[in-house]
Amino acid sequence: MSFSEKIISWYTKNGRKLPWRNTNDPYIIWLSEIILQQTRVEQGAPYFDSFVTKYPDVRKFADAEEGDILRLWQGLGYYSRARNMHRAAKLVVAEFQGNFPTRYADVVQLPGVGDYTAAAISSFSVNEKQAVLDGNVFRVLARYFGIAIPINSGEGKKVFKSLAQELISNNNPGVYNHAIMDFGAIHCKPKVPLCETCVFRLECVAYKENRVSELPVKIKGKASRNRFFHYFVHEKGESILMSKRGDGDVWSNLFELPLIETEDDLDLVGLMQLDEFMTHFEGADLLPINGQVKHILSHQNIYARFYRLENLPEVKEKKEEWNYFLSENLDKLAKHKLIFSFLNKYIS
Repeated sequence: MSFSEKIISWYTKNGRKLPWRNTNDPYIIWLSEIILQQTRVEQGAPYFDSFVTKYPDVRKFADAEEGDILRLWQGLGYYSRARNMHRAAKLVVAEFQGNFPTRYADVVQLPGVGDYTAAAISSFSVNEKQAVLDGNVFRVLARYFGIAIPINSGEGKKVFKSLAQELISNNNPGVYNHAIMDFGAIHCKPKVPLCETCVFRLECVAYKENRVSELPVKIKGKASRNRFFHYFVHEKGESILMSKRGDGDVWSNLFELPLIETEDDLDLVGLMQLDEFMTHFEGADLLPINGQVKHILSHQNIYARFYRLENLPEVKEKKEEWNYFLSENLDKLAKHKLIFSFLNKYIS
């Protein structure tokens, strides 16, 4: 049996039963693929269900308000994905008359869609012979062929793309793509792969040469940047002060609590001595609500502290982006996960 035949045979017995595999609708496939980027299947599945229920077709998605999409997205992170989805849906309506494209060459032109996603949509919807190349596929191919070229290098991407396209099944490219991704996800796992029961153990170079733990090779990215956020809770009657982030930084256009960012971590005394604190909150007593929370983003580590402002009847020199919202209406605001989790836990 060829490589593709073996892996498809394995898949027919061991493949995962996932809701988005029961359709060839390119819109539904697109939803699932974007939601599952940087997201585990277990975490992404409820979001997929919510989006399909609220936006069953691309026209409804395109007509939605961005804030509603972001609110439904909150907790998934990487919010640029949701914004690009909205842009892509509008483009599909404008350029394709609301018919979601299926050809790789068309799909890859959509905002937020790269080579992998376009290959997935085209192969799963119309069986176009386009090989997917995600982390699972990189790992399977690197180990099977013993390839030590870094998978995130220019050379590595070319080598693995060519190899993946060479191996893909001629007759069942969509099934093959599902198969190799599932094989990497649940059998040829990053840690503790199931080598002893692997259908490829007699051929796998990494297994024969005891290099499984060494492959694939990946060039380390740049060091993460540390940022220190100090959030303030100010309640006025039944309302709470919220802030909307601007463009050009993490969590753009999402709501959070009023914030002071500092270059280093500060204790309570140091924070209250800042000019920015004095400008807005002079005279307030600060009550720390919890300990420091670490929130990891791509290339950023957010260290957040939360404080309740007490004995401050009115915030002074309120910023333009700060506004009071009834506590009962906070659910209607699109918030990033750090704030969403905090409000759920500490604000009644």
